[in-house]
Amino acid sequence: MSNQQLKIIFAGTPEFAAVALKALLKQGHDVCAVYCQPDRPSGRGKKLIAGPVKKLALEHQIPVEQPINFKDPKAVERLASYQADLMIVVAYGLLLPLPVLETPKYGCVNIHGSILPRWRGAAPIHRAIEAGDKQTGITIMQMDQGLDTGNMLLKLNCEITENETGSSLHDKLADLGGKAINQFLAEFDPDNSGEKQDDSLANYAHKLSKQEACIDWSLSSAQILNKIRAFNAWPVSYTFVNGNRIRVWKADVSNLESPDIPGTVVEFNKQGISVVCGDRKVIDLTILQPDGGKAMDASALLNSKSSWFENHPVLGENQ
Repeated sequence: MSNQQLKIIFAGTPEFAAVALKALLKQGHDVCAVYCQPDRPSGRGKKLIAGPVKKLALEHQIPVEQPINFKDPKAVERLASYQADLMIVVAYGLLLPLPVLETPKYGCVNIHGSILPRWRGAAPIHRAIEAGDKQTGITIMQMDQGLDTGNMLLKLNCEITENETGSSLHDKLADLGGKAINQFLAEFDPDNSGEKQDDSLANYAHKLSKQEACIDWSLSSAQILNKIRAFNAWPVSYTFVNGNRIRVWKADVSNLESPDIPGTVVEFNKQGISVVCGDRKVIDLTILQPDGGKAMDASALLNSKSSWFENHPVLGENQ
């Protein structure tokens, strides 16, 4: 079967999905249609902007479909009209009802940014870093009506390095997703039902929010460092000093320990701003961004805002 070219519908919206689509097209696969979310208003003028997947599809003269959902039977009929063998879904943003899952000849497969069943849900890449995982990867999964619960068809592992951020791991896994789906298609076997997931090992990767990016200094130094890395480049961790919000883009382990209460600035110099965490260990905030300013290293921030850190303030939302 692997030598026979499949007729594919691709469903995805953001850059993570566009990388996979680009890999499919480079390999010469027959993508007969692309599905993505409706264009979203962006910028001050709220002009409708096409997402990365739509832009790529149009560049390759591939028909683009953008249904709001599949509740209208005509949307399912339109999907069926393409007579696809397989639908490949990645970061599409819509839950697919059973009639859609059953429309392509061989169903729908998903490119998922985690080794299932470890992280199911919206933000598996960032939650893996936040949890301190050392490994993650890509799972090609046969889709069913559950949330990332289908049988696993192929898995490729990826290391999470000490300095990994949400942004860097996103890019690594996007590339790995393209490699994984091409490998899956090269080895495609319609009789392969895959490996059943162990539901007892599953965790739900909740969507990220700006609210949770506020640093809780009562957490351990390891937990805080993991969150700072996970939330780079969005929503970006932040804290407050004397009522001024500062985004924290990067922080490092310090050799210091302190009996001071969590959130206390114990030292500040051009190498970093040293803050006590809940386990009494200290971390150095090294790349920071004041509201209305650009991200900068600690020395640049202290040149203009050193008064914020005099008298060793306690950082936090409720000071």
